[in-house]
Amino acid sequence: MSDEIIFHHYGVSPFSEKVRVVMGIKGLRWHAVEQPVIMPKPDLVCLTGGYRKIPVLQIGADIYCDSQMIIRELDRRFPDSALPDGELPGATGLGYPLGFWTDREVFQAAVAIIFGGIGDHVDESFKKDREALTGRPFDTEQMKQAVPLMTEQMRAHMGMLDAQLADGRAFLGGDRPGLADASAYYNIWFVRTVNPAGGSVFDGFTHLTAWEARVKALGHGTRAEMSTDDAIAIAKAAASTTPEQADPNEPNGLKPGMAVQVMADDYGRDPIAGTLVMSSPTEIAIRRQDDRVGEVVVHFPRAGFWVLPG
Repeated sequence: MSDEIIFHHYGVSPFSEKVRVVMGIKGLRWHAVEQPVIMPKPDLVCLTGGYRKIPVLQIGADIYCDSQMIIRELDRRFPDSALPDGELPGATGLGYPLGFWTDREVFQAAVAIIFGGIGDHVDESFKKDREALTGRPFDTEQMKQAVPLMTEQMRAHMGMLDAQLADGRAFLGGDRPGLADASAYYNIWFVRTVNPAGGSVFDGFTHLTAWEARVKALGHGTRAEMSTDDAIAIAKAAASTTPEQADPNEPNGLKPGMAVQVMADDYGRDPIAGTLVMSSPTEIAIRRQDDRVGEVVVHFPRAGFWVLPG
């Protein structure tokens, strides 16, 4: 059981949907652990050291935070079904920078369209939680005012995708689905799921609509439910398989054994403290101890995260 995929998520999480689509593309079997939408999340933060955002991947006592890091690790562990980021020469890896675009620019447009439309019906506890997460007011009136502008922006983004599909290709990279498809799809899914009326923003993009149906049909792989107690017990019984590794070109002198703190550079900037295990241009991993889970190694992507002396 310690090498099985354990995925901490909740149903309407957009970034979870991105990973679920990846698991569908790769045909993976995985265990779903339902986590709360808002804080407190005691059965999550004991694994992560305080990182509260969803999704989180757990494999034994190795914990992977952020969808970018999760997808890289799934691809590393399951290379027989490695994601084809693109089928054109030189296109390998383009799914990740495309993901940065969709995770930030497109996601912000989706949030405005969703909550500008349904903000009056959002629970106060959710608003307060997101204010604590982002450090700014959850201002639904401002979101309402932003809907026309964000609708224009969303249509601009969707127009780029529609043009990519205009040559008749089935998926963004060609005949096979890949990371680019999962990254481009999830914001469309998010709008349609949470604010169906807002889905009119996608009207008129005929190539995109047909592609959306193909991505949806890929499914989510094979899912089985797991309790938070079982996930924690697995972490406590397991040992991390991450070896110590120093990056010889590490720009700031990070080495295994150093005390560091890791935090996101956008929102949810809770610093996660631990001892450095490994670093590379794409990943940072720290070892930490928790009374409930024992010793775990928590992994973060380098892009979008800061690493500071502990």
